Formats: sequence, structure tokens, C-alpha cells
Amino acid sequence: MQNTLQIVEVSPRDGLQNEKGFVETADKLALIDRLIGMGATRIEVASFVNPRRVPQMADAEAVVAGLPDAPGVRFIGLCLNERGVDRAIASRDAPGRSLDEAGCVLVATDGFGIINQGQTVAEGIAANTLMLAKAKAAGLFAQVTISAAFGCPYEGHVDPAHVVELAARMADAGAQEIALADTIGVGVPNQVGDLTGAVIEKIAGVPVRLHLHDTRGLAPANAWAGYQAGCRTFDSALGGLGGCPFAPGAAGNVGTEELLYLFGRSGLSTGLDIDAAVAANHWFAAIMGRPLPSRVGKAGDFIINGERVA
Repeated sequence: MQNTLQIVEVSPRDGLQNEKGFVETADKLALIDRLIGMGATRIEVASFVNPRRVPQMADAEAVVAGLPDAPGVRFIGLCLNERGVDRAIASRDAPGRSLDEAGCVLVATDGFGIINQGQTVAEGIAANTLMLAKAKAAGLFAQVTISAAFGCPYEGHVDPAHVVELAARMADAGAQEIALADTIGVGVPNQVGDLTGAVIEKIAGVPVRLHLHDTRGLAPANAWAGYQAGCRTFDSALGGLGGCPFAPGAAGNVGTEELLYLFGRSGLSTGLDIDAAVAANHWFAAIMGRPLPSRVGKAGDFIINGERVA
């Protein structure tokens, strides 16, 4: 197994989209600077969605325009429909730093797909096929997340074979990376490991990423199961922030600090600094006006008498 992992930091988008109080553009950009400072090299910075539905993302273009010049760092914009891809492409023509990736979304069930994006699974396949092609033609790295891959807030159980088939359809459509999302945090380790392994086998050659929510406290264990199944790229949010406005009961993403502790103490490199992540957690907690959910963010690394325990 490779000993190097990649963390995709999603706190500026998925971490904030469910917040009731608007986080100012300047604070989002300051957060992005902190994420870069702790070593993040892929950051999901905004979502090109209807601001009436997700008010927190109303400043998507302003955030993209204010992105820093950070060599080696790739910025991602989430796109739920073709209009979102158009906005992501247009933002590249504006002054300032541009996006590198378009993150498309295919929901695994009709029930959640209609609530989240106004489309059935079949309609989502057709839409994402067009979106991926348009993003790639514009020079964006085009990736897609299969949402509710481990369970749906409206339909319950999701057949793993169905998710594998969706992944194959998206790979055939040209997706350059496919993420499996436990959108409402219902997955357990054997389920995550089995589905991740099955998708990796089915779409060999297309990288697989895991997007895990920690609703029931199992996201770190699920990440480890995904790693053992062959996944090497994981989404996480500083402080464990996040949730989905259209998925009842969905709690935050797995905390970046949790993954850095889990993988770091397991001898695996992520390229991110856990002390800098904890410091960023405390800084952003002051902006948010409350402690952030991450447990490692509160406890810190394993240190006794000022010395890190090996």
C-alpha cells in the first residue's frame, strides 16, 4: 500500500453551506489562507448554486476572484447543474485567481435527487454527462461525487450494485475522479470498505475519493476502512463543520484534524500539519463564535509534558 494520502479540504464550501449566519467573504478567504498554511493542496472553495436555496454560497464568484496565488494548490468549485458549470467557467475569465476543478454531483436516489437538484437519477446521469464534457472542454479537471451512496435520507437503503453502476456510468462519461459520499453519515466500516473496493475494481484507472460525514461518530473508522480497501483521497472539513440543507439530520463532515491524527499516528503521510490545523480550528472558532465539533481540534495531538508521543 502507498504511504501517501491526499486530503481535500472542503470547509469553505461544505463546511459552511449549512450555517445560518452568513460568513463574510473576507473570512472565507482568510480561512482558505489558513488551510493553505497548514498544507492543504486541494480546497473546495465555493458552490455555484441558487443563492436563494443556499444563501451561504451567494458570494461564490467573489470568493473565486479573491483566491490567493498559491502554486501547487488546486481550487474546486461545486456545480449541481449545467448553469453551475457555466458559472464556474465564467469565473475563470474574471480578474484574479481561477478555479482548477469542477466538482459535479450525481445523487444515488430519485427521492433525494429531486429534493437536492430537482432531478431523478436518470436525469442526473444525463445532466452530469453534459456537465463533465463542458467542464473538461473548458480546461477544468472534471470530477463527480455520488451523493447518498451509503444511505438516503428519503429512501433508506441504497443498493451497492446500483452505486457501482452509477460510478461506471460516470467513468464512461469522462469523470476524472469519482467520490463516494456518505451524505448523512449512516455508513459503517464493512459497508464503506466493501463498496469502496467494489467501485475501485469496477472503474480501475479512475481515482476514487471518499466524502464522509460524522453524524454517528463513525467517519474516522469509515475512512480507515476505505483506506484498507484502496482509497487514497479523502474529503474533510476543518473543525468537522458542515451538513446538507436538504438532508434531514445530516451532521458535519469528518474533521480534518481527526483524519490527520488517524493517518499520522498510523504512519501515513498527508502533507498537512496537525498542529497548524488545530491552531486554525481555534482561530476559526473565534470567527464562528463557538467551539467547532472536531474532537481532535479540542484535545490536540498526543503530547505529554510538551513532547509528542511517537
